[in-house]
Amino acid sequence: MVDSSQIRNYLNEVSDPEIPVLSVLDLGVIQQIYLDSDQWVIELTPTYSGCPAMQQIESDILLKLNEKGINNARIKHILSPAWTTDWISKEGRKKLLLYGIAPPVDEVDKKTLFADGPRVSCPKCTSENTRMVSLFGSTACKAHYQCRECLEPFDYFKCLK
Repeated sequence: MVDSSQIRNYLNEVSDPEIPVLSVLDLGVIQQIYLDSDQWVIELTPTYSGCPAMQQIESDILLKLNEKGINNARIKHILSPAWTTDWISKEGRKKLLLYGIAPPVDEVDKKTLFADGPRVSCPKCTSENTRMVSLFGSTACKAHYQCRECLEPFDYFKCLK
């Protein structure tokens, strides 16, 4: 008999389609996993309304569970509290860096914002001498930056609170 911790292990194999180095667990979108009568419920909080990856994530979750022989699962959307980048795991933040994406920094205090965006370290050389090139990067949840030291372009996963 499968339990919620085994299902959680299976979900660790489900990647974010926009950032395949992150699992849905790394991303922090899975809230709870529980059995309701004879059906497994996976509580999922969307990263933001209208995120085009969420429908694919839901399909991928159900497909992974079906592959593992779990055919009695459904997704339940949890909209409150809203997802925040604070929910990205420490391991997920490390994976982002290794993948070349700067993880979110605390942008809550607007005094820390500069004319060229928040102070973000380059994932290639770790320099903080960077600038925001565009508020939008390869996806809506990322901004495009360039390092002034190594001159490499990179994406920054924008902070959402």
